[in-house]
Order: sequence, then structure tokens, then C-alpha cells
Amino acid sequence: MLRSLLRWRILALANAQDRRRHLLAQRRKKRASIRATVSAVEELTNTEFIKTFRLGKAEVRALIVKLTPLLPRQRRKDAITPNLKILIALAFYATGSYQTLVGQSVFHNVSQTTVSRAVRQVTEALNSILLQYVIWPKHVQDRNKIKRQFYKFGIPGVLGCIDGTHIAILRPVEHEERYFNRKGYHSLNVMIICDAELNILYVDASSPGSAHDSSVWQSSPICNHMRELCNAGEHVFLLGDSGYPLRTNMMTPILNTVEGTPEHQYYQLHVTARNTVERCIGVLKARFRCLLAARALHYDPITAGKIVNACCVLHNIANKNRLPVPHLTPEEALAERQQQHRIERETSVASAQGLELEPNHRVNPDLHRGRLLQRALVERLWRDHTNN
Repeated sequence: MLRSLLRWRILALANAQDRRRHLLAQRRKKRASIRATVSAVEELTNTEFIKTFRLGKAEVRALIVKLTPLLPRQRRKDAITPNLKILIALAFYATGSYQTLVGQSVFHNVSQTTVSRAVRQVTEALNSILLQYVIWPKHVQDRNKIKRQFYKFGIPGVLGCIDGTHIAILRPVEHEERYFNRKGYHSLNVMIICDAELNILYVDASSPGSAHDSSVWQSSPICNHMRELCNAGEHVFLLGDSGYPLRTNMMTPILNTVEGTPEHQYYQLHVTARNTVERCIGVLKARFRCLLAARALHYDPITAGKIVNACCVLHNIANKNRLPVPHLTPEEALAERQQQHRIERETSVASAQGLELEPNHRVNPDLHRGRLLQRALVERLWRDHTNN
């Protein structure tokens, strides 16, 4: 009896040792695989590296230094390194596809669960440094610099161009109807303001897809900030399309103008300058295809909004370093145009116009002041045009 019990204990210890050796071997194999992955990434040419991660090697090294202290500490010996987490997240932002990422040879050892966890952690870290890279000009000298940049379009006083863009998401569990836009899919209506160099000055990715551009703007703290600047006598305004209400802090186009008139001259300059924000959004989505409407972010609205913010941080880093912009395929470009095409722009215009009348049907005084400023601007631009 004692001999049998002793034999059983010996076998149990031997099995435990075998299991321990097997686990250690698996961990060594995984660590070696991770090292091989990082090594394979580092061996990419800079062109291949930018194609995969949208940033150059120097920019990624600086980003790793910045983000590593902000990422959760490794708790398991076989957990992936902060470097690899950041590379995984960058590659996901660039493609918007788990399957594409997991199938890449340099990430052959990465599971979809690992990708999802890395994306969440790196996204949180990037959001914590959002205001270090997406910077609104708080000082008058900074605002004057941006106005000088925009003056190349011939319009004085422009502090930025504004537009909304829809970022597709999966159907949310809560308040689903708020996120269902007029094009027939669930989305966030993201407000973006950029400067003349396509740098993003402000982003608000918190509004549901059913919200109109005008209401997103009116509820933004930047709207009140711009109004305060104007009330203080500073000559600054944004350029927005006809979906926004005309105000002293927002110049909109004059529609249905006649060629050869001062109004048409204003319209042409306005459209040319305001095209800056459309190009900015186009570059943002070309770099980070996870934001394309055809991709749809598989996250809840709050996390999806944070991914948008993260991509805006990376966009500004890439833009200021003048990194190349990848081109959308003809199919991707067509799909994006179809999904974004002024989602019921007429309704948005009507929404903006609905803000122009008070309950007693008198013209909104803010609109009246906006019209006076617009008329003065039209006359000034026409004088500049005729004098030249």
C-alpha cells in the first residue's frame, strides 16, 4: 500500500515537472517569436515601414518613448512588449482590419484578441496626450500665424476651416437610434477644424450620427470661445459650408451667385479656402483606413470616438513631418463618397436656417451681425480683386 502511494506521488511529481517544462518551453518560444516579430519589423525599409505603420521609424521611436510609460505594465512573462503593442495598434489604424493585420507575416504570432487589447491600450494612451498634438491656438500670436497662412487664399481673418465627417460604427447596444444617420448606417458625426497646412486644430468625436453639423458646432465649447473672441474685437472666424449658421464667428458661402459679381468672387474664394478641411479629412482617412465608412469600427461609440482622436494625433505627427500620404483605391474612394455624400445636406441646411428666426419671427440678432460682417467682407474682397 505504501509502495503504491509512493509510486503515485513520484509519477505526480514527474508529470508536474513535465508540465512546468512544457510551459517554460512555450514561453521561451513565444518570447523568441515576439523578438523575431520586432526584428522583422525593424528590418523593413523605411518606405515599407511607412506603408505599414503610416509613420517613419524615427517618429515611431519617439512615439514609443512617449507612450510606454502610459501603457499598462506587463504582468505576465509572456505578455507582449510595449513596442509591439504600439506597432500592432498603428498597423490596425492603417488597415482597419483584424484579419489583414493577423495575416501579415511580421505579426504571424499575434492573435485577434491580442490585437484588440493592444488597440484599446494604445488608444487610451494616445488620448491622454491628445491636447499635446491637437492644439487649438489659445494665444493671439498663434492665431495671427494661422490667419497669415490662410491669407494665401485671399481671405483675411480665417482661423480655420470646419466640417463634419461620418465614421461608421457597429450598431450600439444603447441609444441605437441616435447613431443611425440619414444615409442608413450607424456612425459618429465627427467635427474637425484644421489650419491651412492640414493640421487638425480641434476634433470632437462625441456626437452621434443623427446629429446635424450645425448642432454639433453650436454645442461645442469652441463655438463659445470664438464668439468671445469676436465680442472682444478680434477679427477671426471659421469657414463652413451651408450646413452651418452664418455668424460673426462663422462665414458660410453665398449660394446661387451670378458670375462677375462681388458675391460670386466671395463664393469662389470661400469654396477654394474651405476645400482645405475636405482635403484634411481625405488625408486623415487615406492614412488611417479604420476610419473609412466601409470599414466600420467594431467598438462602442465612446471607444470608437477615442480611436478617431488617436488617429488625429498620428495624423498631425505625420503631417508635420511631411510623410507621404497613401492613395485610396478607386473602389475605396467611390465607397467613401457614396457614404459621406452630404448626408441629406438639404435637411442640414434647413436645420441651420431654423436657427435664424426667433419665436416672434424676428431675425436672429446673431445672424444679422453675421450678415453685416459677410457684406463687409464681400466688399473688401471685391475691392482687392478690382484693384489687382
